[in-house]
Amino acid sequence: MIIKKIICSLSNLILIVGLIACSNDTTQTNQTAPTVQQSQPSVQGSTAPQPSSTKGKVLEKMDSNNYTYVRLDDGAGNEIWAALPKTELEIGEEISLMGGTVMSNFTSKSLNRTFESIIFASGVVRGSGDKTAQVSVSPRDMGLQSSGGSARTIVAFADLKVEKSTAQNAYTVDELFAKAADLNKQKITVKGQVVKFSPNIMGRNWIHLQDGTGDPAKNTHDLVVTSSETTEKGAIISIEGVLSADKDFGSGYRYDIIIEEAVVVGPGESP
Repeated sequence: MIIKKIICSLSNLILIVGLIACSNDTTQTNQTAPTVQQSQPSVQGSTAPQPSSTKGKVLEKMDSNNYTYVRLDDGAGNEIWAALPKTELEIGEEISLMGGTVMSNFTSKSLNRTFESIIFASGVVRGSGDKTAQVSVSPRDMGLQSSGGSARTIVAFADLKVEKSTAQNAYTVDELFAKAADLNKQKITVKGQVVKFSPNIMGRNWIHLQDGTGDPAKNTHDLVVTSSETTEKGAIISIEGVLSADKDFGSGYRYDIIIEEAVVVGPGESP
């Protein structure tokens, strides 16, 4: 009995050590293995929680994929860039940003420009005083304290758009996070771009997929997948695997969702 407990404790310790190696990208691999990097080349610097409520007048707006980018005048001579879920806004109107994350040196591939500093907000309140027409977001969208993936392994948001797979059981990354409870232990298909690949950790390969959906303010844009198959950073693939909701490996490595036992099924169709 004592020997069994010792073996169990050693197994848990080995798993945690493996996860730490995954997050730090220091695992030694064969020379032919892809180089693992912590973040996208297009995103430099760090992220930080947004300061207290930001208000301003809309000076400029641009729509890109699922986001609206706005340049605000805060009334004190400062101009602020923000990105929020796609919203119809008018030049000159006053808005207040709801929560979010400040990202430094963020490059938008679709807009072909780099923002020295930009706030990714979860929503916006329009007007002032009694005028509080709030952009439609669910209560879960407002829960900024939650984090979709483990904060220790999350990959920065990449401004891209990958078309949803046409497979019968296909979902976008955002849909998987939103429907996690209903899809728990079910086999799903998702298509996305590989933004990080960490091979041979605890007998499996760790893949981070993004498709341009999800909310970077809550880290629901980055999907973690484990598989015995190999791929490479930048590849666009469709995978099929079993969704596990609220997966906790201990020592702070917890995931709202993770796709396990995944196989690559092609560019968009299930076999």
